[in-house]
Amino acid sequence: MTSRSIGWANRRAAAKPTRHRDGEAVPYNFPIVMKAYVYVSLKPSVLDPQGKTIHGALKKMGYKSLEEVRQGKYFELTLDRGLSREAAQSEVEKIAREVLTNPVIEEFRCSLSD
Repeated sequence: MTSRSIGWANRRAAAKPTRHRDGEAVPYNFPIVMKAYVYVSLKPSVLDPQGKTIHGALKKMGYKSLEEVRQGKYFELTLDRGLSREAAQSEVEKIAREVLTNPVIEEFRCSLSD
């Protein structure tokens, strides 16, 4: 089989090794999208009336082994391709600190995955 019998798209695909990400073939030299996960919760010293309400409802439903319930927020951010891991971590922490949380009463933790 000569290169002439292989279509242009097939020759191009054969020239670049690929890896699979979420069912999509991606060239090895193409940056993968990173996801950031941010969890925001009330500081331990802050009262959580919504958590107390949920706790009471769960107790009434028969879940007797619960000692406390605290509620929070969850954010999933998709980051631009080509951003370094260090730059992504810094950007996500800045977003969480300045936009997603109220630093007086809330704290956050974040993680990245590619």
